[in-house]
Amino acid sequence: MIVECLTVGPLQVNCFIVVDELSQTAMVVDPGDEGERIWQFLQKKGWTLTAIVNTHGHFDHIGGNRFLVEKTGASLMIHRDDLPLLQNAAQHAAIYGLKTTSSPEPQRLLAEGEVLNLGDLAFSVLHVPGHSPGGICLYGEGHLFAGDVLFAGSVGRTDLPGGDHDILIQGIRQKLLVLPEQTVVHTGHGPDTTIGREKRSNPFVGFGS
Repeated sequence: MIVECLTVGPLQVNCFIVVDELSQTAMVVDPGDEGERIWQFLQKKGWTLTAIVNTHGHFDHIGGNRFLVEKTGASLMIHRDDLPLLQNAAQHAAIYGLKTTSSPEPQRLLAEGEVLNLGDLAFSVLHVPGHSPGGICLYGEGHLFAGDVLFAGSVGRTDLPGGDHDILIQGIRQKLLVLPEQTVVHTGHGPDTTIGREKRSNPFVGFGS
């Protein structure tokens, strides 16, 4: 498996490109902006984009959807509970004086426990609401793509519409911190971390050493 990260847009979202080396097929997680740049990177590497996953529907994570769907025909996926956020992302961005490109409708609405296959790779959908109603993480192959659920030393904000701090913390503890400690956590903003590191040192959710 190959994992590449492009930091995109004014809010510096981490867009992850996950590649099955054998088939050279790719999945893009959270193309928040700069769709053309992401597409050109894929072209340069010779990877075929087959899936686009939004970990949630906030405007800073979905701005590249339309360009990539129209260029590649890749299947767009998001959790069903964040569909309203996806559909209203432009209005949400305007509140902050920012703009985003509206997203096409997703081809697949995800739910807890579903498995996404990419060549020989497999990723489980973990529904962890609290930052947004339909926030998800993808777990597989020793990696967790956490979106804005869990950060290095922090967690997602819960003061936005549909946010709930208690539900977020409960979900992180019950679904994420039980994963193997060596699991690499790819966050929606900022640096990578590991489950073990967050269990020991994250002041919001950690259990101490």
